[in-house]
Amino acid sequence: MEEANAALDRVTDVVERVRASVGGTRDHLRSLSTSASGNGHSDDRPAALSFAEAVATLSADGIVLRDADRGLVDFPALAPNGRSYWLCWLVGEPAVAWWHWPEDGFAGRRPLTELPEAP
Repeated sequence: MEEANAALDRVTDVVERVRASVGGTRDHLRSLSTSASGNGHSDDRPAALSFAEAVATLSADGIVLRDADRGLVDFPALAPNGRSYWLCWLVGEPAVAWWHWPEDGFAGRRPLTELPEAP
């Protein structure tokens, strides 16, 4: 958990880049679809590359971007018994304070005050 919290400034920057990229791409696609003379093709590759690079940056550390719009990120963690679980964080939260088993997803997230134990 300490490593995840220590990485939050960097992760926030990357996730915000992703969010901006996604928003910019949506705006660009909307403008193409409303353009009478547009051919429906986009040359907006920089936004797509920025998205891919940002996701790759997170993935290199085992961090998974679950929802770009919400800024939902999971950090890998291991329970004392060796079982993998996810530390769950949303952009804007002051610290990583939630976790969930892989099969439970966001809906099953629990506060870190309830330490992970194998079911």
